[in-house]
Amino acid sequence: MAALACVWCGWLIAMGLDAMRFRWSAPLPVVLVSLGSLCVLVCIVMCRFVFAANSYAAPVVKIQAGRGHKVVDSGPYAHVRHPMYSAALLFFVGTPLLLGSWWGLAFVPVMVIGLAWRAVREEQVLAMHLSGYAAYMARVRFRFIPFIW
Repeated sequence: MAALACVWCGWLIAMGLDAMRFRWSAPLPVVLVSLGSLCVLVCIVMCRFVFAANSYAAPVVKIQAGRGHKVVDSGPYAHVRHPMYSAALLFFVGTPLLLGSWWGLAFVPVMVIGLAWRAVREEQVLAMHLSGYAAYMARVRFRFIPFIW
């Protein structure tokens, strides 16, 4: 989590310096800035559905036995195993577009790789410690994007 927080903060700072302070990037076309706005909006809406479906969502992987933690497979979880991470992908693309930072966009593959690594590690923990998660993984095949991964 500490490494993720450092990368996250560095990414946000770099985009701010690029887009507002030093203007390293060439201006983005209005259509790309608008697409960025749409991506961020869809991310927010998707996160709302994720939290409505899964009251166990947390920043760190933990089994909440005291709350009767069980596998959630309804709502967006019926389509992908990590719908909040799917929303994060839109945020990763949308934010630099919205801010007008080509440099911020260049860091997106690093952010996606980090998120993918986290999802795989998270699934290992959940499959070991959460009853029914292995069956859920077999039933819902895709992690982030239906029919892709």
